[in-house]
Amino acid sequence: MVLSRGPPPVRTGPYEGLCCGEQHLQIRGVPHHVLTPQFLLGEGDVGQNRAEASQRALAELNPGVVVTAHSGELSEAFLASFQVVVLTEAPLEEQLRIGDFCHARGICFIVADAKGLAGQLFCDFGERFVVDDPAEGDPVCAAVQHISQGNPGVVTYTRTEDSHGHLFCDGDLVTFSGVEGMVELNSQEPVPVRVLDASRLEIGDTSSFSPYLRGGLVSQVRLPQVHSYPLRRALAKPKIRVATPKELPRSRSLHAAFQALHAFCGEQGRLPSPLCPQVDTERVLELARSLGVQQDPLDEDVVRAFASVSAGDLCPVAAVVGALAAQEVLKVSGFLPLDQWLYFDALECLAVEGAARLTEEDCAPRGSRYDGQIAVFGATFQEQLGCQKYLVVGAGAIGCELLKNFAMMGLAAGPGGDLTITDMDTVALSNLHRQFLYRSADISKPKSVVAATAVQRMNPDVRVTAHQYEVGPATEPLYGDSFFRCLDGVASALDTLEARAYLESRCHRCLTPLLDSGTEGPRGNVLAMVPPVTKPLVPAGTPEDGTFPLCTLRYFPTTIQHTLQWARDEFEGLFQLPAEHINRFME
Repeated sequence: MVLSRGPPPVRTGPYEGLCCGEQHLQIRGVPHHVLTPQFLLGEGDVGQNRAEASQRALAELNPGVVVTAHSGELSEAFLASFQVVVLTEAPLEEQLRIGDFCHARGICFIVADAKGLAGQLFCDFGERFVVDDPAEGDPVCAAVQHISQGNPGVVTYTRTEDSHGHLFCDGDLVTFSGVEGMVELNSQEPVPVRVLDASRLEIGDTSSFSPYLRGGLVSQVRLPQVHSYPLRRALAKPKIRVATPKELPRSRSLHAAFQALHAFCGEQGRLPSPLCPQVDTERVLELARSLGVQQDPLDEDVVRAFASVSAGDLCPVAAVVGALAAQEVLKVSGFLPLDQWLYFDALECLAVEGAARLTEEDCAPRGSRYDGQIAVFGATFQEQLGCQKYLVVGAGAIGCELLKNFAMMGLAAGPGGDLTITDMDTVALSNLHRQFLYRSADISKPKSVVAATAVQRMNPDVRVTAHQYEVGPATEPLYGDSFFRCLDGVASALDTLEARAYLESRCHRCLTPLLDSGTEGPRGNVLAMVPPVTKPLVPAGTPEDGTFPLCTLRYFPTTIQHTLQWARDEFEGLFQLPAEHINRFME
């Protein structure tokens, strides 16, 4: 459990960050004996209080954050001093008790949980949480071409060159400015619109207004919204965030499955055993049916699959849920929180070859750090994972996450295994806020070397090798076809599109599986290629906003565009930004 005391995150210009000064996190701990997802802990911490052991590792990440451990009762007096409460691994009764208290006190409350191959996330930021900008983007602005006199009046418009965001939607509020002729619109309060087509809006009664002559802008107005999602109400009448409507029935089934699992644990005092006997699975299913909260038919296969591996504990699933929960914490300063539930699952992993033949004995605990993973995939899979030979190209932000997950999973931690990391870059101060394998003492050291040391600190059994070479035409004598053909897979965490395209072509030629990942601003993508089963990845294009990664501009400029962008950034840093800061201070 994580609690936050102190100033909330604030918006600083176009960026989001934490206020300077002391920030306090308190972590509630319980004894633990499984290390699979616990990357802050090592073998020497087994048997110790989890909060106290985690506190020491967390404190190293950022000296500006004061981290304290708490292993006592979560009383109301204790909770009242916090601004944000993130509750993990808690029974439903405790979620409801703490959720009720936080909602009444206006304390931002987040539930994050992961069971086996599925995870859930819930947010409640109090009785009256005000969101200043619900859409979190630039409002739409368009040039007016014509406005008819009538009831309703019809506005014909075109987009301006610098307008951003989506076009207008039904119910949007708009204002007018600079309109000649129908000047009454310029002083009107925001009015709702109805979209007729891509260039026309209905705006209400304009029959008594002066005739439109020329000019004007129509601008979208976003009014603050008040949000309130108490947990008790959200359990019974859930609003679930999904990417597409067809995913909603599955997420609703997972919503029922998580509640049923809580009920099962209350009855039995335990989770269903790994690859549980049919009696455990059917009992969870029976409890899910009895909840009566389903708006769609219950997907019984989803509930059975969820229950059968719910005793598992997987680092990648915990990483997904934990990252999303951390992102929600940043929203407490007035951004739109999750509305209300989010469910994630990778139950399709149970459909892979060999999974159907697993027995309860295959998934039984071995007294190993990987017991949480064996509970889902079996001991034979774990042995095969340890024998893998993998290449990770890039040890930046994504590379650090990949290496952490690989270490916790036990990739290359067995006989014949090998994990090779290559990165030409060195650790910089600006890396420390997102590349958690590095510390202040590592600045100017090679990333690959420091990352390899961190991997072995997390899991001493991993066989890891650090390189400081570019993967490209110049290094083909080292990374030749024979090298790639000996690999079981490649994970790409590169920050240049050209390098990613080259690596994809090498893997395709050598029939080596590739996992390619990248980010661009707030967007990200993950693409998998398993030749010859899958097609080659789509060739990468240029960034939409024309920007380039910072380390490319600083250390490895290869095109005239890189040097021009570097010069522009230098000019802004020397002349534009200081002047803007002074002007803001004077205002």
